[in-house]
Amino acid sequence: MKFRGIASAVFGMEAIVGQELKDLGFDNVVVENGRVLFDADEAGIAKANLWVRTAERIYIMVGTFKATTFEQLFDQIYKLPWELYIPKEATFPVNAKSVKSKLFSLSDIQSISKRAIVKRLSGLYKVEWFKEEAETYSIHVNFLKDEVTVSIDTSGSGLHKRGYRAKGNEAPLKETLAAGLLLVSKWRPFIPLIDPFCGSGTIAIEAALIAKNIAPGLNRSFDAEKWRWIDASIWKNARKEAYQAIKQDVDIKIEGYDIDRRAIAIARENAELAGVEDIIHFQVRDVRDFSTKNQYGYLICNPPYGERLEDEAAVKSLYALMGKVFKEYTTWSKYIITSYDYFEDAYGSKSTKNRKLYNGRIKTYFYMYFGEKPPRRNKEVSEM
Repeated sequence: MKFRGIASAVFGMEAIVGQELKDLGFDNVVVENGRVLFDADEAGIAKANLWVRTAERIYIMVGTFKATTFEQLFDQIYKLPWELYIPKEATFPVNAKSVKSKLFSLSDIQSISKRAIVKRLSGLYKVEWFKEEAETYSIHVNFLKDEVTVSIDTSGSGLHKRGYRAKGNEAPLKETLAAGLLLVSKWRPFIPLIDPFCGSGTIAIEAALIAKNIAPGLNRSFDAEKWRWIDASIWKNARKEAYQAIKQDVDIKIEGYDIDRRAIAIARENAELAGVEDIIHFQVRDVRDFSTKNQYGYLICNPPYGERLEDEAAVKSLYALMGKVFKEYTTWSKYIITSYDYFEDAYGSKSTKNRKLYNGRIKTYFYMYFGEKPPRRNKEVSEM
C-alpha cells in the first residue's frame, strides 16, 4: 500500500527532518510548519521509524478536508476509507488539535470523529459494538485554519524515546533535539566532540549513535509493528538491515563532562544501554577546569538556564565564565543552546549565527561560534 507519510517536527527543526528523509531515499518530501510530508509504503514506515533521528513521530495520512461545522466534520470523517486501516477488534483512540479554527472544542472534535468512524466500520463489519481489545491505531484529527488533516500514528511513544534513558536528570534535553543540534552544527564523526555540561549524556550518546551508524529506534518498539496488515517480515528485515549497518570499529573522540557525579553515573549507564559506551569518555569536571589537547573540535552543550537556575545572577555568572574559559580555544567551534535572552551579552561575544528552536515548550536559541578552520590537509579536515 502507498501512503503519504507525515513526520512531525518541533518548530525550527523541520528542514533538518526533511533532509534526513531525503538522505534515507524517500520521495516527494515537502517541508511545512511543524511537519514534513513524504511518500512511503509499509517498508518505508518501518524505515522512517527506525532511522529518522530528529522527527517526533511518524504518521500516515488518511485524508484532508475543510470543515467549519461539526456536521461537515462528521460527514468528511465518515467518508474516509477506515476499513483499509482499522480491523474489527482494533483499539482506535481519537486525539484532536485545533489552531485558529472555527471548531476548537477538542472533546467535541474527538467524540464526533469517533462516532463517524464507528458508524462507517459498524456498517461494514456488521457489528454494533467494538471491543477494542487488539492492536492500537491512534487517530489524530488536526485543525489548522479550518483545514483538517486526519492521520494515524505509526510510532506510539514519541521517537525521542530511544530506549536508552534508564534514568534522567533535571530538565533533560530531548533525544530528537540533541540529534538535531548535531545535524544543525554539521558535526562529523571524525571531529573531536566535547559536551562540558553533559548531564545524563544525551548529546554525546546521540553523537555516538551517528558515529556508529546505529538506527535510533533499534532498541524500542512501535505501534505499527503490531498492525496485522503490515507483514511481520517487513519489520524483521528492516531491523536486520539496521543491525548489519552498524559500524563496530570507530576511531572517534567523544567526551562528556559534568560537575554532578550522579549525572555522570547516569550518563555512563545510558551509554551502555545505547551500546556506545566504548567510544564516549565521561568525567566529573567543572567547566572552569575545561581543557583539551585536541587542536580542533566541536563543543556542543546545553548549559543550565532559566528553568534550572533560579537566580538570574547565577545564570549570567556561569555564561560569563563559559565565555572566558572557551575564549582561548579559537580553533574550536562552540554550539550552545539556551533559553536565556541575553546570552550573548553574558557570554561576552556575539555568535556567528543563531537559530530559534524549541526544547519541549521552551523557546531556546542555538548560538553558533565558528572556530578557525584547520589547514586543508585532506578531504575530511577540509569539511570541518
